[in-house]
Amino acid sequence: MSMNSIQNARVWAVGADIDTDQLAPGAYMKLGLDGIAPHCLEVVRPEFAAQVRAGDVIAAGPNFGIGSSREQAAGALVRLGVRAVIAPSFNGLYFRNAFNLGLLLITCADAGLLHDGEAVSLKLEGTSPAIHRADGQTLDCETIPAFLLEMAAAGGLLNQLRARFGKAPKEL
Repeated sequence: MSMNSIQNARVWAVGADIDTDQLAPGAYMKLGLDGIAPHCLEVVRPEFAAQVRAGDVIAAGPNFGIGSSREQAAGALVRLGVRAVIAPSFNGLYFRNAFNLGLLLITCADAGLLHDGEAVSLKLEGTSPAIHRADGQTLDCETIPAFLLEMAAAGGLLNQLRARFGKAPKEL
């Protein structure tokens, strides 16, 4: 999968401070990702898990992914087919978990300007990554290091290592 650009992605707008319990509710943690994903964001967007389509993106306020270090919070979005999350800031642990699992995170100070349901295109490589809106407005984003783009394109760290070494990595 190429991560150079994303075309015509539908936006799901959520607010600020989306925490890991909203993404992967604790009550469902024993069920694995197949049991967690249907409850992803149900507190803030009850229709989300049932209506999100592969390739959609989330536009959020600051502090996306705050809370616990549970990797299932990123895994649930990947399982649902979310292509990327666009926000002004991310929790550090969530940031690393997301890329490890193949979820692209895009830091954009103006993410809050994106409207629910609008289609956006994203240019991700180079020194001037940007989000292009249908009305012609361009929102500048922070540069994403090439190694993180490659990891997301591979579907996460383990997939990247499997591709590089031709087999599953050995247990430590």
